[in-house]
Amino acid sequence: MPSYGDNPGFTAYAAAAGYIVTATDAEITAARQRGSLVVDRYEPHFPGSRTAGYAQERAWPRAGAQTHSGETIPDNIIPEAIISASYEAAFLELNDPGSLSPVVTASSIVRREQVGSLSVEYAAPTASTPEETAASATPVVTTIEGLLWPFLCRPLPAIAVV
Repeated sequence: MPSYGDNPGFTAYAAAAGYIVTATDAEITAARQRGSLVVDRYEPHFPGSRTAGYAQERAWPRAGAQTHSGETIPDNIIPEAIISASYEAAFLELNDPGSLSPVVTASSIVRREQVGSLSVEYAAPTASTPEETAASATPVVTTIEGLLWPFLCRPLPAIAVV
């Protein structure tokens, strides 16, 4: 499965950000793959549609996409910020594999623990659906969010009908 960018691009991004990377080429490739999956989780919020339809493996490039400010993104372009966001996620994945994709089971959350005479009760989770549980456990990386925000759909204004 292809990922955004390439290993030399990742290495250049990491160096420019002051990150120290001591991974092998194979480890970088695997981390870039996981980083691309992190970016693709935002697809429901990206404008337009996959250029090659459902068979396209990645969310980008996209047909009919515009930036948040209304600039048209050519159908054959993957914006550099999308690639950079995948590099940022890849770096985090290199240092802590799987950290950006936690596995969460709501039914296994500990609410009360007792060890000897010490008893601790934790706040009950507020999530009521599996989607909310997963969202509450998924880390928010502000650098990735900052790189992606210009490519996220604008919320449509609400229309009140009386």
